[in-house]
Amino acid sequence: MELRGHASKIYVLRIGHRPGRDRRITTHVALVARAFGAHGFVLGDVVDQRVVESLSKVLKTWGGVMHVEQGVDSRKYVIEWRKRGGVVVHLTMYGVHIDEIISELRSLSKDILIIVGAEKVPPFFYTESDYNVAIGNQPHSEVAALAIFLDRYYMGSELYSTFKGAELVIEPSHRGKKVVRVAKENN
Repeated sequence: MELRGHASKIYVLRIGHRPGRDRRITTHVALVARAFGAHGFVLGDVVDQRVVESLSKVLKTWGGVMHVEQGVDSRKYVIEWRKRGGVVVHLTMYGVHIDEIISELRSLSKDILIIVGAEKVPPFFYTESDYNVAIGNQPHSEVAALAIFLDRYYMGSELYSTFKGAELVIEPSHRGKKVVRVAKENN
């Protein structure tokens, strides 16, 4: 999925994932990343094959291409991202309000790594991030924060995207649910 006017790539780095506790939320972070226009999802510091399998199944069924990694050293990933000229954005309720910074981020024309934490985020990520961005300064869901950030970044255009390679697509309707199987030759 390429969004109009956005040549930069956005990756989401999930840190602090605890497989026994956070699997469902981390899967939702990955699904929101895909649906709202991210190009990659990285599960830092741990391997959780169930999260990756869930995301892979959605990519196969509902389409799209996304770079997926797991078990990478989060700190090294952030440092390397910055060395390659990318920008690191940490979503935190302690950051600068999104409305004060989103235009600047859009204008950078650089790849962006969005850090989304699970447990208490170590100080390293606050200091090594180029931007600490808050959706609001109240406790809230990291899933919601990522969705709002991506929606603001893409100015809503991601909500109209189609995904190549989909086996199923939703046909919007006022009542009920209508899912259509896509013929492979039309993909």
